[in-house]
Amino acid sequence: MFALDQVVPWGRSFAEYSAMFALGSSDMTGRILGCGDGPASFNAEATRKGVKVVSCDPLFSFNKADIEARIAATYEQVIDQTRKNQTEFIWKEITSVEELGKVRMAAMQAFLDDYLAGLVEGRYLNSELPALPFHDGAFDLGLCSHLLFLYSQQLDETFHHASLLELCRVAKEVRVFPVLALGGAISPHLEGSVELLRAAGHLVSIERVSYKFQRGAREMLRIKRDDG
Repeated sequence: MFALDQVVPWGRSFAEYSAMFALGSSDMTGRILGCGDGPASFNAEATRKGVKVVSCDPLFSFNKADIEARIAATYEQVIDQTRKNQTEFIWKEITSVEELGKVRMAAMQAFLDDYLAGLVEGRYLNSELPALPFHDGAFDLGLCSHLLFLYSQQLDETFHHASLLELCRVAKEVRVFPVLALGGAISPHLEGSVELLRAAGHLVSIERVSYKFQRGAREMLRIKRDDG
């Protein structure tokens, strides 16, 4: 079973974000928060397209050289886990472990190339869940990729609940992908989180998306904030 001891820097592209979160042209007109983005190239690519994106991650407390070193240090660990657990993935758009490595490194290099400019422009902020430095409703859309639910063993239910409520505080709509934990099972925190969010008055749905790589990970959690 695919397993990691801690959250690792592992970047995905704008195209992958678009598929994971069912992003359409209307989503690109507002202000977007990427929470736990790590070294994804989504911010860099979206900015070039004129989209307003802010990414938050404790990784951004490090300088470029340190982040590059962290990526290099964890790359082989992730690739090795993927190679040992290839049956947990769908090898279609990405056809092999070797291609996966190239795709991920390309995304992370695009991030690194943009990092210094993004820091200066305030697009990369050293901040993390469950406490974000934004006022209520600061963003139209909040995205959380491969952090909540995926790391269910490392991040407990209390953390998940506080983080989801915080995302709903700062963003009018929140989307989280995937709802599976590492290893491919539905996160043990999902059901309780949905109940909590609905009790808070939010509109909650689990929706199928077009993205497919981790086997069974075809759904995102979608939350529309209660502003009544």
